[in-house]
Amino acid sequence: PGVRTLTLHPSPHRPPLRPELHVRTRHVAVIPDGARAVPGVLERMVAALDPQTHLAAVPVGPSPLRCVGLRVDLRRWTLRYGADGCGAVEGSAALLMRSEDLFNLSFPLERPVAAAVFVQAALRGWRLRVLSDGFPSAPSAPSSAHDLWKARSAAETRRRRMMERFGIKLEVLEDGRQRWYGCGKDTQRCFGTVRARTPQYLTQGRWTPPCCLRALRETARHVVEALESAGVRYWLEGGSLLGAVRLRDIIPWDYDVDVGIYRDDAVKCRWLREARSGPVEDDEGFVWERAAEGDFFRVHYSRSNRLHVDLWPFFPRAGVMTKDTWLGHPQDVEFPERFLLPTVPMSFAGFTAMGPNNAREFLELKFGPGAIEEPEYPNPAVMRLRRGE
Repeated sequence: PGVRTLTLHPSPHRPPLRPELHVRTRHVAVIPDGARAVPGVLERMVAALDPQTHLAAVPVGPSPLRCVGLRVDLRRWTLRYGADGCGAVEGSAALLMRSEDLFNLSFPLERPVAAAVFVQAALRGWRLRVLSDGFPSAPSAPSSAHDLWKARSAAETRRRRMMERFGIKLEVLEDGRQRWYGCGKDTQRCFGTVRARTPQYLTQGRWTPPCCLRALRETARHVVEALESAGVRYWLEGGSLLGAVRLRDIIPWDYDVDVGIYRDDAVKCRWLREARSGPVEDDEGFVWERAAEGDFFRVHYSRSNRLHVDLWPFFPRAGVMTKDTWLGHPQDVEFPERFLLPTVPMSFAGFTAMGPNNAREFLELKFGPGAIEEPEYPNPAVMRLRRGE
């Protein structure tokens, strides 16, 4: 008696369902199927809420809940769990919160509900309180191995869909293990177009997705190893050199890697020779090609995923390094060859690459004074980096 069932899945021949319009109580409890209620539990959960506490959680079943810290970094598309704090719980749990809080969430009934609520609560700085006494009976486990597989597969599908909707590409567990939800070698890159040297994610207040940074690191390492094994003289260029000097890594908002090479050395590398006749896939699935925009090369992470390293062929003329293709970037300028006589090793993206022998002077020639200490987005005329970011 008093129970009403609502089908949350939308249907094209019905008006959109607004669950909040069907809730008449001040509080909402979210309870797993199969939990057996006992008197007093919901009342104790309501009493646990105060002006600073927005969520109360109790265990469902005999096992207690374990608090874990939860940090959500949307700019870096990442969730991190830790031992400190109580932003989420491990174990089967029932949640209670004020109705207005639940329906003020962007995704109030996203599944898995508890995980979705914890993520959104962490972004809002809400406090979670965990009570020890809860519902004694937990849902029964699947009765067969096949049913268990189906349940786990459905749970993983729901979790992956939630991460995609929230824009989370990487989940870092307490023990350091990682779960990835972004792009890979067999998929397209997970951000849209780049206009006026400004990638789409910057306009959304985010930086390069971690899966894309991972792909760029792998591609850069692969390219450097191929160049070195072939005897091609090379050096880190532009924003990639800036990242190496500042962070020993790719700049957190960059979308490609730039490498300069001696033009006359390109014939030493099999893949660069073959790329002059058309795209060629090497033994590890990286695609080498001559760029459509001019006389330089691109090495893509894969045929599907077009994250890439640009290889710029320079040649010396009267002691100055120049090239045939200029794309109009402010930092795309000639420079004295002395910066490459010799090149020096430097840490970059988890490996060692070669760079100019006076990186500061080289970068200030390219980008202007203070380039290392004063980060900027790729095109400050479109978007500027705010102080403190």
